[in-house]
Amino acid sequence: MFATALPALGEAWALILQPVVLGYLVLGVVMGLAVGVFPGLGGIAGLSLLLPFMFGMDPILGLALMIGMVAVVPTSDTFASVLMGIPGSSASQATVLDGFPMAKNGQAARALSAAFASSLFGGLVGASFLTVFILVARPVVLAFGLPEMLMITILGLSMVAVLAGRIPLKGLAAAGLGLMIGTIGEADAGGSLRMASYDIPYLADGLKLVIVGLGIFAVPEIVSLLRQDRSIAKGASLGAGWLDGVKDWFANIWLSIRCSIIGVVVGIIPGLGGSVVDWIAYGHSVQTTKDKTKFGKGEVRGVIGPESSNNAKEGGGLVPTLLFGIPGSGSMAIFIGAVALLGSGDIEVGPGMLKDNLDITYSIVWLLALANVVGTIICIAASGGIAKLTTIRFTYLAPFLFMLISFAAFQSGQNFEDLLALFAIGLIGIFLRRFDWSRPAFLIGFVLSNPVEKFTNQAFQIASFRFRKSFEEGMEYVFSPIVIVLIIITVISVVLGIRQAKTIMAEGDVQSGAKRAPLVFLLVIAGYLIFALINANMIPDYNMTDKIIPLVIGGFSLACCVILLVQMMRRPEGDTIFADKEVAGEDADAPFGLWSTLAWFAGLIAATWFVGFILALIGFLISFLRVRAGAGWGKTLLLTACGIGFMCLMAGALNRDFPPGLLQGAVDLPWPLK
Repeated sequence: MFATALPALGEAWALILQPVVLGYLVLGVVMGLAVGVFPGLGGIAGLSLLLPFMFGMDPILGLALMIGMVAVVPTSDTFASVLMGIPGSSASQATVLDGFPMAKNGQAARALSAAFASSLFGGLVGASFLTVFILVARPVVLAFGLPEMLMITILGLSMVAVLAGRIPLKGLAAAGLGLMIGTIGEADAGGSLRMASYDIPYLADGLKLVIVGLGIFAVPEIVSLLRQDRSIAKGASLGAGWLDGVKDWFANIWLSIRCSIIGVVVGIIPGLGGSVVDWIAYGHSVQTTKDKTKFGKGEVRGVIGPESSNNAKEGGGLVPTLLFGIPGSGSMAIFIGAVALLGSGDIEVGPGMLKDNLDITYSIVWLLALANVVGTIICIAASGGIAKLTTIRFTYLAPFLFMLISFAAFQSGQNFEDLLALFAIGLIGIFLRRFDWSRPAFLIGFVLSNPVEKFTNQAFQIASFRFRKSFEEGMEYVFSPIVIVLIIITVISVVLGIRQAKTIMAEGDVQSGAKRAPLVFLLVIAGYLIFALINANMIPDYNMTDKIIPLVIGGFSLACCVILLVQMMRRPEGDTIFADKEVAGEDADAPFGLWSTLAWFAGLIAATWFVGFILALIGFLISFLRVRAGAGWGKTLLLTACGIGFMCLMAGALNRDFPPGLLQGAVDLPWPLK
């Protein structure tokens, strides 16, 4: 194996060290950084932009451009996560939990540089493992069948125990609610509709992760900061510079190594990837830290762990992509399609690529490593300047953040209903945050709802067939050595998590208040779960595979809610279970109310329904900046023109549409008004 690999490695270096190849790599890195900075776009949008240019391009140049972009999106999406509390992509959701509080404490530059150092290290670990895995990973990947995939998914769910917060039942109920919302739409197995109908085609496809991620994390934080009418960081100081963040990473290098390995291993498994890996790494960071009270308030280990893993998983994700042609993620699916367009079309990912184009394969590996180095250097150089965004009065940033998240949400399905879904999920996020329910637990539940159902149904069908043949063969299939190891790891994770969860502040140090508001919120959640259970039970029994998972999860979640209800009835006011951010703290002292602040966002969505996004945005920006921010006419018109110009430039470059309104259906307008 090594006799074959070593010459191929030498040829790969000769290919990629050409000046023109390095130039294309840097161009891809810069494009990836630009795409990653904007919340919700991510690598899929970036690679989609490159597809038209791949036809007939020299293979090594095309690969340099694509790998440059793919490698650095998980690095640059850290800017939005840390500076604005908005997950830049599904792979940077856990970074928000401690990165954003660090920014609010005036330590934005430190958080960013710690994240970039971790990302660089994770990317290099991923590339190094990929080098070896290309030779030895094939039997490892083939050993993962459906039971193993199901156990990896359950391991991801076990992280809920760590992130549940002071009241573990709230965390479990939040995860169950996320799982139930994830089951909305057409079931994979039998096609039954759950909590949806063909009268509302939008719900038949279910809710998109981009919308749920933005709604659960971005909307609540934007609304909260806007109510307080100040900058993200309380003082004008940015705190320690990038050097301190690098020192933080070096002091926690063993955590970075472990989380990088987690990233590689999870990245190898197709279909899990970025949506899960940062939560597993964050859970591990919490479990292995003695003083857990700082998590959620600005603990740098909560940044280092997820950022190490989400870059390393790109190397892992290329293993099934290159070895078998199985996309490890959405961006890898586009990557496979783009590779087929390169040159004369004779390069095809899979076993044939390892046999006939091993030099090209290793070029991909080391382009990945180089892209991480170049991207990290650029990000660290720019972090100090970009971190100054946190000292700008947030009232000037909020309208443009509403603009960006609305545009990003619309791109997930190209439907006006995407905006309504964003608003609805945003409301759920606001109340989860207010009453100290774990938003990460909710999001983990949502992300894993589809894998849990799919792997459970498929594994059950195969196991049933094996058990009919013989009991021994069935047990051998269900309890393979890999499954047993994963069960042990999961049990340890749950036990440690439950013991440690009470020291974790899911939403910071939230004061407790009266019974009424938390009780009403609990009853609303319980009401939804009852309705969802009734809906699932109406599915005919011959489609049992479509109803069993919602019934089990819904029943479990409802039981948690009932126990919580009993506890609330018995405990006195002021108990921890009645946590409410509107009682004391920043939200309670905010000069602006929740509903009046949320009305601005609702107004933008309502105006879009009537006159389309761009015309609505013009009216929204002018009225917001004049009325809410108190800006003069000159500044208002200049900022509005910049916002509209930026939207048009981005939509034109990415070849994306804007949400249309009733006006666009009645009148033929020129772009961008149509």
